[in-house]
Amino acid sequence: MSDAGTQGTQGTQDTLGYEQARDELVEVVRKLETGGGSLEESLALWERGEELAAVCQRWLDGARARLNAVLEAEEGEVE
Repeated sequence: MSDAGTQGTQGTQDTLGYEQARDELVEVVRKLETGGGSLEESLALWERGEELAAVCQRWLDGARARLNAVLEAEEGEVE
């Protein structure tokens, strides 16, 4: 799954694993839900949340592709 970190904003995707991105995304959502920040802070949090959601989606897509490849290979062996 090394390619999960090669798309989009380099700093985020190159350094964060799925669990790290998910945990940070949970924190971003919590901060947005509690409010209290300025509009600029909220926008910055929203943008960070979008980046983190994209990282998580790439990890999940990569995992799904790997699972599908294994299943297809196993089906090929059975036939």
